[in-house]
This record gives sequence, C-alpha cells and structure tokens, in this order.
Amino acid sequence: MTHTANYRLPAEWEPQAGVLIAWPHAGTDWADRLAGVETTYVALAAAVTRFEPLHIIVADAALRERARLAIEEAGADMARVHFIELPYDDTWLRDSGPITLTGPDGVLLNDYRFTGWGGKFGAEQDDAIIAGLLQRGVLSGLPHKRIDWALEGGGIESDGQGTILTTWKCLAQRHPELSRESMTDTLATTLHASRVLWLEHGYLEGDDTDAHIDTLARFSPDGGIVYQACDDASDPHFAELGQMAAELAELRSPAGEPYPLHPLPWAQPILDEGRRLAASYANYLIVNGAVLVPAYGDRADAEAARIIGLAHPGREVVQVPCRPLIWQNGSLHCITMQLPAAIAQ
Repeated sequence: MTHTANYRLPAEWEPQAGVLIAWPHAGTDWADRLAGVETTYVALAAAVTRFEPLHIIVADAALRERARLAIEEAGADMARVHFIELPYDDTWLRDSGPITLTGPDGVLLNDYRFTGWGGKFGAEQDDAIIAGLLQRGVLSGLPHKRIDWALEGGGIESDGQGTILTTWKCLAQRHPELSRESMTDTLATTLHASRVLWLEHGYLEGDDTDAHIDTLARFSPDGGIVYQACDDASDPHFAELGQMAAELAELRSPAGEPYPLHPLPWAQPILDEGRRLAASYANYLIVNGAVLVPAYGDRADAEAARIIGLAHPGREVVQVPCRPLIWQNGSLHCITMQLPAAIAQ
C-alpha cells in the first residue's frame, strides 16, 4: 500500500458505486416484528435502485428468495440488485460495514473492531462482515486494513475535506481509558483527517449507540450542518439539544467561518409499550441524485423532508417509512452503508 497519506473519508454526497444493506430475518433482533420492518426494507430497496446499485447481504438461499420476491413486487430495479450470502448478528450495516477511504490510488477499506456498541449486544459475526465480503469476492482486490480499535460508521461524519465530526459521549464510552488527545490522534491518523470536531451535548432517548453523530448532526453539501432540533420546551430533550445547537453555532469551517445551520423539526414522542423511541430526521441517506428521508407518520415529516432537500440542492427527496426501524432504536442511515464510486473503478 502506498501514498496512504493521500487518502480521505469522502463526504456521503460524493458519487457512489452502491449501497450495502443486510436483510432482517428471524435470527436477528427483528424476529418479533419481522413483517413490519420488512416493509421498510422493501421501500428502501425500491428507492435506492431508482438511483444506484443495491448490495443485499442475506443469511441463506431461502432468505435471498424471500427478499427477491418482496422487492421485485415493490418495483425495485432488479438489474441493480446483488445478493451476498453471509452470516450476521443483526442488520446495522452503518456500524459493521466498511468505512471506505478514497484517494488518487483508489480506495482503502478500514475495518474497525465492532463491539456491539460497547458490548451491549453479541457482535462476533457482524465484526467479521468485512472479511466475509472480501472472502466472497465482493470488494475483492481492494486494499483492506484491519484496525483493532472500536469505532462505528454512525459515530463519525465527514465533510470530505478532512474534517470529522463526532460526539464525546460515544467515543468516551468505547474507550474510557483514553484521553481526548489520544482519540483525536487515532481518528485523524486512521481516517487521514486534518481535524476532529467534538460535540459534548446531544442525545436521543431510546438510542443505545451512546449518541452517534448520525442521529444528531450531518454535514451538508451547501457547506452547512443539518441537525436535529427540539422546539418543545416540555420535552426532556429540549435543554440537551439546545446546548448541542449552541455548540454547532460555535464551530468554524476550515476557512474559519460559522457553518450555516439547518435545524430539523421535532417529531412528537413515539412510544412503544411505554418506551420512548429515537425518531431522528437527521438519520437520512444520501444516494446518487437523491436523498432518502425517514418518515415516521408524524406531522413534522414533510417539513423535515423540505429542509433536508434545501440543504442538498439538486437532489430528489424521497421519503421512506421508518417507524418500524425505531423499535430497534435506529433509522434509515443506521441500516445502510454507501460504497464510494471509486470502488467500482
């Protein structure tokens, strides 16, 4: 491997070769509500294949056929669908999939240690997904770097120009023995970043990722930051997300300018057997020519889609029903991992 210093973590709005997902089945945590969550996966498959290829990891041939029939019936472009048989614990590919750097010499697949969000869940098979993809000829021939350091893709956000945005709460939970300076150095070194911005505040009740940045704040191609706001003073999130908004207002771009900020509306509390679910509109997915936005059946859905569309000019906005996903505390971005266009070159 040469010239690794020239690699960078591209922004998600840069051209993509496809999106990677894993289909839910009875052996995953979705077992109790499989039919419901499949409706989201089917809608996602139909939406993604309008714009680019979709790579679907399935546990076996029977699940492959089940998924194929469902997405074909929903009108997915089957010429853009590729199945990969591989064992997995669950379906959160944002956190167990490859974090792909790009550079003049091609790509570098960063394979960080996946610990089930700090040991909360079994993760042995998920931690082996990237190696499994390589063994099965997917991503084969690409430089691959195993990094024995816990990090999930949902925990970092890149502007494509060397800036990484993350949250202190998440990384401090993963590495309680390490200093801020040490973690900043590891992130900057392994992601070839020039700077790391840390948020002290921001969380969603029901989120078991320890405040992943992709549920809170995202860089946007207009040079701004889209973030989840809370305008309900009676809501327990009001103070914390207000403090996060103040932090974001203090951040500066590489040019020393304040970031234009795009606050997202707040969905009404969604409860499941008394448990608050983490309904974030910031957990959207960018694909070639479009941005796929979570919809929760809430009156704020349309306004969230409008604001995200404004922050991603020139892209079609497609709403995907995501209420079933938040039963397991994640949303659209969490179940997907984009593959940069350089992978296909």
